[in-house]
Formats: sequence, C-alpha cells, structure tokens
Amino acid sequence: MKSFKADYVFPVCADPIKNGIVTVDDKGKILSVTDQNAPPLDAPVEQLSGIICPGFVNTHCHLELSHLKDKVKQQTGLVNFIMDVQKFRGADGSLVLDEAQKADNEMYENGIVVVGDISNTNASIPVKQTSKLYYHSFIETFGFLPTQATDTFNRALALMNEFKPLSCSITPHAPYSVSKELFRLIQRHSDTGHNLISIHNQECDDENKFYRYKSGSFNDLYASFGIDISHFKPQARNSVQSVIPLLTDKQEILLVHNTCTNLKDIYFIKRFDRKINFCFCPNANLYIENRLPKIELFMGQGYNITLGTDSLASNTKLCILSEMRTIQQKIPSINLATLLEWGTINGARFLGIDDEKGTLEAGKAPGLNLISGLDGLRITPDTKVKRLL
Repeated sequence: MKSFKADYVFPVCADPIKNGIVTVDDKGKILSVTDQNAPPLDAPVEQLSGIICPGFVNTHCHLELSHLKDKVKQQTGLVNFIMDVQKFRGADGSLVLDEAQKADNEMYENGIVVVGDISNTNASIPVKQTSKLYYHSFIETFGFLPTQATDTFNRALALMNEFKPLSCSITPHAPYSVSKELFRLIQRHSDTGHNLISIHNQECDDENKFYRYKSGSFNDLYASFGIDISHFKPQARNSVQSVIPLLTDKQEILLVHNTCTNLKDIYFIKRFDRKINFCFCPNANLYIENRLPKIELFMGQGYNITLGTDSLASNTKLCILSEMRTIQQKIPSINLATLLEWGTINGARFLGIDDEKGTLEAGKAPGLNLISGLDGLRITPDTKVKRLL
C-alpha cells in the first residue's frame, strides 16, 4: 500500500477534499479516499503540493497521424487542412509506427489513461497491443459515392477484425464524406450489437453551406479528388440536422469538434432519441480554423461533454490539461471541477468503462494525476500535470 496526500483531492464523483489522502495497492487500485482526520491506514504517506485527480480520458485522437507533427500549416481552414493531410500522410511504415509510439508515450507522461482513437489503417495496432493506455479504436469510414457504400463498409469490417480483440467499432468520418447509403449500413450494423460512434461534426462554416446550398469550398475539395458529387442535393439545413436521423438510436454517439454548431442545431438534436455526447478539442480548432466552438451553448443542456486532443497533425501536443487551459483562458466562468469532469468521468462514461476509470473511488484503478502550479483552483500558464500512477 501507498498513500498520497495533497492540498486537495478531486474524486470528481464527490466534492473536493481539502488535505485529502488517496491510498492505493501495488496494482494501482484505490483502497480509500479520505481526509486527514480519517483513521490512518498502515501505509507510507507521500506529501504533495497541488491537487490529485483521476487519470485523464482523451476521447478524440488520431494516433496514426502523429508523424505529421509540424508538417501541416496552421489556420488555413478545414478544407486546406484535409488536403495537406492527404498530401503528407503517406510515409514509411516504420516512421509512422515510431511516431505513433512516441505519441503514446507522450500521452502517458501527460496523465492520459484512456484514448478514443480514430483509425483508418492498421498502423496503430502494434502500439495499442503493448500500450499502458486503454484504447478504443474507431474504424473510420469514408465514402461519399452511393455506389461504393457496400464495398467501403466491407473494408471497414475487415479492418475492424484486424484490431480485435482490442476494443473497436465502425464509425462514419463526417457528414460531408459519408453517403446516406453508407450511413444506413453503419446504422444497421450498430443496431445489432455494441458499436460506439464518433463523428466529426461542423468543423467549419463551409460544412453547413455545403449541406444547405451545395456551395462553398467542399465542392473544390471533391473536384480536387476527382469525385463526382452530382448525386448530392442541397438539404436546406445544417449538416448535423441532416445526418442525425441517419444515426443509430441504440449506441452512444460522440459529436466531435462542433466548432460551428449553433443553438438551433442543439435544439434540433433534442427532438431525436439519440444518445448524444459532445467532444471539444479546442487547441485543434484554433490550429485549423482559429476559432472555438460556443461551448457555453452546450452547458446545461443535459449532454455529456468530453475532451479530446485531436492529432499531432492539428495540435502541438497531446495533453488534456492543455485543452482545459485553453478553455479556461477563453471562458473564465468554467471552473476546474467542471473541466475535470469533462476530462475524466464523462469520457469514461461515453466509452463504457466508468466502472474502472474516471473517478477516485475504492475498487477502481483510474490512474492518479497531480496538478500543480494552480492559482487557487484556476489553471495558469504555469500549471503542470505529473502522473503519479
């Protein structure tokens, strides 16, 4: 046994404990979470300065794009970002694997214990098989041509079988890159068994323009790829409103980014019986579009909110604390307790592993992080995270 005492312990599932003590066994399982007045357990106590919280849950990452760090220009907009990723993503397999391993190590050092990871290839499998982190891999499908829906879906099934027995599921990439036919195939698959969904949503204004009027830069994107989109007709409403009816009502669904999601979109989503969660990746939003979602609109709406880092193609680091810092700087009214919920238990709930991760409770092994350099209980540029377990 070993005990850690800090200025505060944030169990996340309960109020913060001043001068709290967390005691764990030699496998990292929590034996107790108490205050300093509780009867002491027979374990050495390490005194720490800062707060102790559970390990972080990163619900949106692209491990296989880690080799693109510093290769994609910043703030050029989503369409240019997509074109750059396609231009640079092809690389020697050993380089892709090496950089993915470094990214996995970086997340571990930054106190991340769980990752929801987007996978288009099998490149990340060796890293995930030996990682200290828990991964759920979202096998991502692209296919805007109706005639190719069945072949695209079958390829995704084959790739998912390569990932098993690791936790994995098939998911659509984004509204602008998945045909109705492919959405329906994924929906049928999701309705018959466990299949978590994670979909990129409304990352730029042109995504909504494309769905409303079939105008904007996505036309240029498909033209550059030589893809005929004459079959697509304007929907006269935003992208998320167009695809929500095509998503399963049997599985948890994560809408990621939501940079241009508005209140009407949120109210529209509420009309449908879908298990919606929202993920924010603020540093990636700034990297690509130089804007943030209107996060305040989502608060108090009854939705589970999570945090992600996106990839090193669109971020300078893979660190949930860094995402929290950006949100608090832009929206000072959001307090640390709320951000910790978003970065821990909410992600664990979405991924269905909250019985083991996300909170400091006896019997769980959620990992332990020490956050120091706070100003009171506010994140500053000097705030750091250190992994304890």
